[in-house]
Amino acid sequence: MQEGLQTILKKYWGFDSFKGSQESVITTILDKKDVLALMPTGGGKSVCYQLPAMHLEGICIVISPLVALIQNQVDSLKEKGIKAIALTGGISFDELNDLLDNCIYGNYKFLYLSPERLQQSLIQDRIQQMNVSLIAIDEAHCISQWGHDFRPAYLKCALLKTLAPSKPIIALTATATKKVSADIIQNLELENPLITKDSFERKNLSFEVKIFEDKRYQLISLLKNLDQSGIVYVRTRKMTVQISELLQNKNISATFFHGGLSKTEKKKKLTEWLNGKTKVMVATNAFGMGIDNPKVRIVIHYQLPDSIENYFQEAGRAGRDGKPAKAIILSNLEDKKWAKQQFVQSLPDVTFVKLLYKRLNSHFQIAYGEGSGETFSLNFNSFCSKYELNQLLTYNGLRVLDQNSVLSLSENFQQKTTLKFTTKKDVLFDYLQRHSDIAPIIQSIIRTYGGLFDFETKINPFLIAKKTNIQQEKVMQVLEKLEKDNLVTYTRTKNDLELSFLVPREDDKTINVFAKTIKLLNDTKTENLNQMLHYIENKTTCRSTFLLNYFGQQTTTACGKCDICKKNGTSKSMDSVLKSEVLALLSGQKLSSRAIIAELNTEESQVLKTIQELLEDELIQINHKNEYERI
Repeated sequence: MQEGLQTILKKYWGFDSFKGSQESVITTILDKKDVLALMPTGGGKSVCYQLPAMHLEGICIVISPLVALIQNQVDSLKEKGIKAIALTGGISFDELNDLLDNCIYGNYKFLYLSPERLQQSLIQDRIQQMNVSLIAIDEAHCISQWGHDFRPAYLKCALLKTLAPSKPIIALTATATKKVSADIIQNLELENPLITKDSFERKNLSFEVKIFEDKRYQLISLLKNLDQSGIVYVRTRKMTVQISELLQNKNISATFFHGGLSKTEKKKKLTEWLNGKTKVMVATNAFGMGIDNPKVRIVIHYQLPDSIENYFQEAGRAGRDGKPAKAIILSNLEDKKWAKQQFVQSLPDVTFVKLLYKRLNSHFQIAYGEGSGETFSLNFNSFCSKYELNQLLTYNGLRVLDQNSVLSLSENFQQKTTLKFTTKKDVLFDYLQRHSDIAPIIQSIIRTYGGLFDFETKINPFLIAKKTNIQQEKVMQVLEKLEKDNLVTYTRTKNDLELSFLVPREDDKTINVFAKTIKLLNDTKTENLNQMLHYIENKTTCRSTFLLNYFGQQTTTACGKCDICKKNGTSKSMDSVLKSEVLALLSGQKLSSRAIIAELNTEESQVLKTIQELLEDELIQINHKNEYERI
């Protein structure tokens, strides 16, 4: 007889009782029924499949999207004395074979793998030999084209129903609208699943939007007195380096994280952040999924996310210990324009996808009715230049063709030219003075890319050639010369993309099959951004209420903590409190309006209004330095 559920919960997780819908989810799984569990970040999703797996005989198959997420889960289980295996990249055939044997004969309780790994015939054959107890699909929103992290390989996860028939499936996610939930159920072929939806409300979180033209100053003000951990989200790798350097220059402990770092660099940065050696992590959205740091007191979005789903998941990494925390978006008037250029204008429509497909066939000289099963290498930059195609639009178009199984886009696209300066800056500047003819190229590279003196950075020689109006081959020759002179380490990938055509060429007919889907997806992504902008521009609805309503949790109860609640709740008594706070700040010191605003957790317009009233009441005055002081 297996141990009781409460006993297992206490033994391995240290809890005396379940929270939310955990218990109903677990008992449903033990009744061999399917489940779709919608739980907020930090809501205890992993317990919902790990605990019943410990209660049942056999091994639990877990599909998860990221190596970091898989490794985090496996390490956590091993620390509890639970046998778990992760099938990640870089495993030799012999090692893979041994690991799969352990899953069959070694009394292991969990096998974690990516949806792409599941497609290997060896994996499928061995799963059929395993005593599978249940199947867990983590981050299940990745299965839906309407979700924010769509992964085509997730669409094939329903294969597990054939490999392990009659075994219950649990799909878990922290962010799913009704449309995404319906897609998950359909694509995973869940049979009359129990659908649970715990409250997404985070009562300890204060959601805020701050509109400032000088976002850098405000960022520094928010982080300068941070005593625990924080995350700053930006959209580009270059920006992670720039912002982390800005914070370091202001004596704020910070580092950066993005998908281009090596595994060793990622692990080092993450470890230092988790143990508190580094306070602030400046990162792209490559950071966060599976990262469990309960002491994050603030999450700041320095640039706008593309959807509320992404924002809510990233913001939810603050305050996972249940203590007060803040989720802040810093925005200015340019952000809206930038976001539309980044997210909407780069969406390929049907006409562009058809054009791109024809250009690819012409480039590779594929005849009508041919091409299926053929693989080609492609220099992405040269291709875009040859046909005068926008790079971002083209890459997104290739992803559309990949997602709709017209072609397979290989990961080689990520293996671009890399560069790292191995000499000191003063030595490099002396070198530039002696080689003035190549200085413009090197200076352009330094201005375009951050972190070149710290780590190997992926650069785009075509972009540098365009910026300097110099031929790309000349740029490559300069890089080779720098390497020869022992100033840099430099690697060059001749073909940075590999395409495998999956269907015969039929031009427009090939695209017409999914043309309607392209339009629907573009409309969805546009609407997602519009909802995000609506959240930013909202001046009447409580932030928490807005977010909960978006995810279908109807509520009219205001949080009382967000910037909207504070503004709407402003009364004469609140005015009086704010006046007292300003006067207290000016006791014994003189401050500019900017400094006063930075110290107070209140809307800028309200602070300026209060300052004006105090001036009129002759309680404060302004000096020749535009500083305010008490009279």
